[in-house]
Amino acid sequence: MKKLLIPALAVAIASLASQANATIVINYPDFSSVAGLTINGNAAQAGNVLRVTPADFGQSGSAFSTTTVSLASGASFSTYFQFRFTSPGGACDGIDQNGNSTCGADGLVFAVQTAGNNVGGLGGGLGFDGISPSVGVEFDTWNNGSSDGNSSNHVGVDINGVVLPSAAQTEVTEADMNGGDIWNAWIDYNSVSQLLEVRLTRSLARPTTALLSYNNLDLAGVLGTTNAFVGFTSGTGAAFANHDVLNWRLEDNYRPFGVPEPGSLALAGAALALLGLRRRQSR
Repeated sequence: MKKLLIPALAVAIASLASQANATIVINYPDFSSVAGLTINGNAAQAGNVLRVTPADFGQSGSAFSTTTVSLASGASFSTYFQFRFTSPGGACDGIDQNGNSTCGADGLVFAVQTAGNNVGGLGGGLGFDGISPSVGVEFDTWNNGSSDGNSSNHVGVDINGVVLPSAAQTEVTEADMNGGDIWNAWIDYNSVSQLLEVRLTRSLARPTTALLSYNNLDLAGVLGTTNAFVGFTSGTGAAFANHDVLNWRLEDNYRPFGVPEPGSLALAGAALALLGLRRRQSR
C-alpha cells in the first residue's frame, strides 16, 4: 500500500524542485566577495556588505554587474535584496513619528541601465542622476521640496536618470529608513502586463500588496535592448549615511519569490532522504 508524504515534506520537495528550475543570474548571499561587480566612485566593499556610499559629505557611488545581464523574456525580472542605512549625520530635514529630528541622506537606487559602469550625480542625484537609458527604484531619505513630494522617506520610480521629480513615488510610513534597521526589498517587473511592483518592509515576510506599482512601463523599449547592467547607486550631500546592501538575488524573468528560509534546503534534503527510506521499506 502506498503511503502519502506528510504535507510539510511534500511542500519541501516541491520547493526544492522549484528552486532547481529557477533562473538565478545574480546571487550574493553577502558581499564577502564582489567578483562579477564593477565598483565605481565612492562605493566600496566593507567587510561583508556593499557600501554604495560611506557616511561622509558629497559622495557618489555605484556598483553594477561587470557585464550585461540578459533579460531575454521581454526584460522581465524579479529581485530581492536587503539594505541598511547607518551613521546618519550632517543636515537634518524632518521630524519622525516620535517627534525626533530625521537626519541622514540621500538614499539608494536599484538600477537597470545600458549606459555602462559609471556613476551619476551626488547628493539628491543619488548616484543615478544622468544615467540614461535607465530605470531605477529609489529609496530616498531626503526632502528635496515640492519636486520630491516634500518627503524625506519615500520610494520612487525614476526613468532615464531623472530623479527630481520621480515618475511615481509613495511615502514609507513603516519607519524611518535612516533608523539603522535592515529593510527587505522586492522588485518585480512583468513585461506582459508592463507592471513594475515594489515591496518594502523590515519583516522577512513578503508583503501581499505592493507598496508602489508603476503601470505601462515598457522596460525593453526604454532601454532599447533586453541586455542591461544591473546594480545599485547612491549619493550624499550636506547630509550623509552609510548606504549598505547586505545581500542580493536577481532572476531573469518574472518570478516573484520570498526570502528563502535558512532551513529550507535542509528540510528538503530530509524529505528526500525519508522518501528514499520509505521506498526501500515498501519493497
